[in-house]
Amino acid sequence: MLTNEAGEVTSHLQGMFNRTIRLLEAGIKPVYVFDGKPPGLKRQEIAKRLLGNLLGSGTQKRADATADLTGAIEAGNKEDIEKCSKRTVKVTKQHNDDCKRLLRLMGVPVADAFVYIQATSEAEAQCAALCKSGKVYGVASEDMDSLTFRAPKFLRHLMDPSSRKIPVMEFDVAKILEDLQLTMDQFIDLCILSGCDYCDSIRGIFLFYHLDRSLGTNTHFTALKLIRQHGSIETILENINKDRYQIPEEWPYNEARKLFKEPDVLTDEEQLDIKWISPDEDGIVQFLVNENGFKLGAEADNFFAVEKIKSAKNKSSQGRLESFFKPVANSSMPAKRKQTPESNTKGAANKKAKGGGGGRKKK
Repeated sequence: MLTNEAGEVTSHLQGMFNRTIRLLEAGIKPVYVFDGKPPGLKRQEIAKRLLGNLLGSGTQKRADATADLTGAIEAGNKEDIEKCSKRTVKVTKQHNDDCKRLLRLMGVPVADAFVYIQATSEAEAQCAALCKSGKVYGVASEDMDSLTFRAPKFLRHLMDPSSRKIPVMEFDVAKILEDLQLTMDQFIDLCILSGCDYCDSIRGIFLFYHLDRSLGTNTHFTALKLIRQHGSIETILENINKDRYQIPEEWPYNEARKLFKEPDVLTDEEQLDIKWISPDEDGIVQFLVNENGFKLGAEADNFFAVEKIKSAKNKSSQGRLESFFKPVANSSMPAKRKQTPESNTKGAANKKAKGGGGGRKKK
């Protein structure tokens, strides 16, 4: 965990700075979207989680994370130290404000650049709206709700540290719906049944088959099977065994559905006059070095990043994003077909993995 001389965490600035430069060098123009005020339903769920923390579960998780971090430091495992550090740090408004300030200072002209947008509510909903309007290529997030908000293209692991070497995965929502044999409305109901940020789920109903000794191993339904069989949550509730499956009292699934279908987002007229400016070199040095204790010099040459930002503007993003990925096996399905001996005898052209489920990964 990085801190300045005052003991304040600066890891978020290091990560934002380096990852943004890495994207720019690849010819990718990231548009950062920050969460606004959460919807009322989400605030209720947050309140429940806070209550759980007060009752001890959150305290235990933090204690476990701290213990894991101590062990990683003693073992000298840099990857585990990075993972455990993230679990012990709570993201604050100040962290977000720091990142916004850094992004403004790093403003890049014309083609290769980024801007940050303050969403009116959920960042994932605003990202999906940007993607649907054609203003961005896809939504990069670790929150699968982006698909439920109908983002046409969804990317995972794009912002992961390069040291983790995790492939970037791309999902095409149209292909996912085709593979699952669902409409978009049914997919939204599937996500609500499987658990979302806006309401509880029905205990015992899982996305895929799940071992639960209190319910039996093969006798309970999956959310996907129920949606395929009945088509909607309303019809499921009419037919489900209410003695076996506990439906939450005053379950606001319909309100959750409406939030996914009609989210509070900025419109084209309101939102996006996306402009980029030249980086503020003096401002970057003042903020990172003088205020947050970052070092400039041979031992930290990544911080000659202004030159990297300037050189990145000469790169074209057209075609470069496509080269950032390669096809992989179907990523919308839980299992992968085993290769048969016959398939091993086929030509080299057939050995290349075929894309499916909208999934592609970084080279």
